[in-house]
Amino acid sequence: MGTNQDKHKEEKSNRGAEESFSNGVRYRRLLTIAGSDSGGGAGIQADLKTFSALGCFGMSVITALTAQNTHSVTGIYPVPPEFIRLQIDTVMEDIGVDAVKVGMLHSAEVIRTVAEALEFYRIPNVVVDPVMVAKGGAKLLEDDAVEALRAHLLPLATVITPNLPEARVLLGQDRKETSGSHAPTVAGMEASIDTGTDPCIATLEDLARRLSSFGPQAVLVKGGHLEGPESPDVLYLSREDRLVRLTAPRIQTQNTHGTGCTLSSAIAAFLARGEPLENAIRSAKEYLTEALAKGARYRLGKGHGPVHHFHSFWE
Repeated sequence: MGTNQDKHKEEKSNRGAEESFSNGVRYRRLLTIAGSDSGGGAGIQADLKTFSALGCFGMSVITALTAQNTHSVTGIYPVPPEFIRLQIDTVMEDIGVDAVKVGMLHSAEVIRTVAEALEFYRIPNVVVDPVMVAKGGAKLLEDDAVEALRAHLLPLATVITPNLPEARVLLGQDRKETSGSHAPTVAGMEASIDTGTDPCIATLEDLARRLSSFGPQAVLVKGGHLEGPESPDVLYLSREDRLVRLTAPRIQTQNTHGTGCTLSSAIAAFLARGEPLENAIRSAKEYLTEALAKGARYRLGKGHGPVHHFHSFWE
C-alpha cells in the first residue's frame, strides 16, 4: 500500500480523471460494486438502470454472478478477490468516480479487498447496502463475513442502508439457520435469516443509533418489513447526532425485486449530483416510491417483478 508503485498508481488515477474532463462536459461518474442478477431486477443491473435514469454514467465491478429470476436464486458463482480489485483499479486509473454504491460482497476476503481499494482511492461518497438475503430467500453472505463488514467496510461509508433483518444481523441479533431450505449457497452459508417480529419506529431509531458506532457518517434503517399504510425509514446522522423519520406511501405490489439496490444506487446518484446527504436520501426515496407505483401494473415472471426504473421516460 505504501510502495512507489502504489503512489504512482494513485497519482495516475487522479490525473487520468482530471484529463477526462479537460476538454468536454463532465459526466457524473458512478460505480457499483455488487453481484450480477441474470434476471435483471436487482444487483448491478438495477444499479446501472438507476444511474442512467438519474442522469449519471454508470460503471460496474462484478463481485459474483448469480443465476436468478423473479422467484429464486438457483446458483452463485463468486468472482476471485484479485479480479475484483483489478476491475476497481482499471476503472479508477482511467475514469475515476464521484460516488460508489457497494452491494453484494459474499465473503470476508472480498469485503477486505473492496475496503482496501475504497480507502486507497479515497472515494468521496460511499453508499453501502449490506446485502445478505435475496428476495427469494437465498443467503448471499457467508457467516464469517459480518464481522469483516463491521470492521472494514462500515467505517468507510457515507451512509449504510440496511433493512430491518440486516440491521439486526449487523448488531448480532436474531440470526437463525432455517432448516429444510434448498436455496443455493456459497460455501458455508445458511439458507436464510429470520426477520423476527415487526418493531415500532422507536426500535428502528435505536438500531440506527447503535449501528452508527461502527463508524459510518449516517445510517438509514429501512422499515419495509413493518406493516401499515406507510413505509417508514429512519435516518441517523452521526456527526449531528440527529434522527430523521422518512415516510412514504406503501405501494401495494408484488414487484419489489431490487428495491434495496435501487434505493442505495439512487442515493449514490443524488450524492454525485451534488445534493447534501439528507436531501439525497429523500430524493432517492421519492424516486423509489414512484418506481414502485409506476411498475405495479406490469407483470414479469412468476414471482417478485422489478420496479420501473425508467418511469420518468416511458410508461
